[in-house]
Amino acid sequence: MHFEPGRLILHRNVRRGRIGWVRPARVVSDDERGLLLWIARGTPVASEVADDGRGMRMMPFTEWITRSYRLAVGVWNGPPLLKFLPTEGAYSVWWFQAEAGGFARWYVNLEEPGVRWDDGDVAGVDVVDQDLDVVIEPDRSWCWKDEDEFVERLAFPEHYWVTDEAAVRAEGERVIKMAEAGEFPFDGTWCDFVPDPTWTVPTLPVGWDRPPARP
Repeated sequence: MHFEPGRLILHRNVRRGRIGWVRPARVVSDDERGLLLWIARGTPVASEVADDGRGMRMMPFTEWITRSYRLAVGVWNGPPLLKFLPTEGAYSVWWFQAEAGGFARWYVNLEEPGVRWDDGDVAGVDVVDQDLDVVIEPDRSWCWKDEDEFVERLAFPEHYWVTDEAAVRAEGERVIKMAEAGEFPFDGTWCDFVPDPTWTVPTLPVGWDRPPARP
């Protein structure tokens, strides 16, 4: 399945058959290297929250798993974001911009390879975010991120969506070596990316909450 440049699609996270978050993104390119997406500041997004309105990161996982859930619509107030989902690999790479503009850092989001879907009027790619991440600075120094949450949730295998801790860590270590060596996509590619000026801030399309394309 191929997505044409300029098309609006949905990047969605799935947790045990439930949608965790939804981010409309513009397709920059889709080729043999992978899928490159752009998320503009002010883009409407959706995230799963508990029945009291709190997100998963606002409470212990022991409490989260006892709650009921709903999807709440909000706005992407972070800096504009470029995301690359490689053809091969269980991760995506995000290029964060500084508030004043320009490249700030890479963010490696460890995730199961995406499953694409296309309903005609709306399309997207569904992933399983594996929570453990790596932040890589422009000088290619790095650190793990959200390791505490990852470890906390692993203690509840009957509720957690990550089933192979070793595989997640191994993939992170593999990507870290790529970054330290300055290999693509950590070789400066897209660090000076400027979006098409005709791309407007999107709306959430009808069908944004359709059932996940993966378990």
